Amino acid sequence: MSETALRDLNAIPGSEKKNESSSKGSITKPLAGNANENQEECQKKATAALGALSINGAEVANTGVEIGIAEVEYIESENLNDLEDVDTSLKTLVTGLESKDWVLLCEALNNVRRFSIFHKEAMLDMLGDVISLVVRSLKNPRSAVCKTAIMTSADIFNAYNDLVVDSLDPLLLQLLLKSSQDKRFVCEAAERALVAMTTWVSPPLLLPKLQPYLKNKNPRVRAKASMCFCRSVPRLGVEGIKAYGIDKFIQTAASQLSDQLPESREAARILLLELQTVYEKFNDLTTASVSEHPEPSSWENFCQSKLSPLSAQAVLRVTSISREGLVMGS
Repeated sequence: MSETALRDLNAIPGSEKKNESSSKGSITKPLAGNANENQEECQKKATAALGALSINGAEVANTGVEIGIAEVEYIESENLNDLEDVDTSLKTLVTGLESKDWVLLCEALNNVRRFSIFHKEAMLDMLGDVISLVVRSLKNPRSAVCKTAIMTSADIFNAYNDLVVDSLDPLLLQLLLKSSQDKRFVCEAAERALVAMTTWVSPPLLLPKLQPYLKNKNPRVRAKASMCFCRSVPRLGVEGIKAYGIDKFIQTAASQLSDQLPESREAARILLLELQTVYEKFNDLTTASVSEHPEPSSWENFCQSKLSPLSAQAVLRVTSISREGLVMGS
């Protein structure tokens, strides 16, 4: 081929080269390789973009490969707008929650949040079914769906309080698992949902649900359950803790002191200090109400009477060291 012909070939635009190269194998291979690299790069960028957008179903075409990109924006509860058509949204809610289209599914989950915030009575009769479908979304492998479902759980706790108890078990399990995983943005959202749960669900109803997870085989699940347990017990108040059984709480906390993860041990220490304060306060009230003023049983004697020697020693060591630290720091 002459130099003039080579120059002419190099001057041909890319689209025309591709057409001409169909009969020249030596040119086709490099072009195919570049196309594959461009396609892979586009796919990587599309995958990275999937977790961050507002639901609008935009379609993007790049290097001849069309990739559907839907944006999911994680809207905080206070920024959610009311539903435009409550009746229609309610009729289509379950269908949306059952959708295999993850964009429609996220929109349906956000509508559950809107119902919880603005129209909670309208969704009350179907709350159990809705929670079951939210649990299914929590298991969804797509992070955008999972996080939106977690945020939905928090709004459900906030709105329905103790009404969720009958449907709580599978929801609680998934939130404990999601708060124990490695994806940080999912983990943090699940932790916030668990805080909402311990804030809005009554401790007498919640504590029995949490108790089995304190002995779960997964140490991370145990740790998250311990933290929830630690937050819930003080909400009972002095009388509530006494009625539930302070000795039961001490035994539970003592068993967590030797747990594998530091989060469990720290939650146990915080709970034991709270129980010690409650015990001493209740003892003071009891002593003041008795005319004979009997000598109250000390915290040390109480622990030794309710725990094994080793457990009692561990509890007393933790509470005495913590108290000494508080006194020195005051």
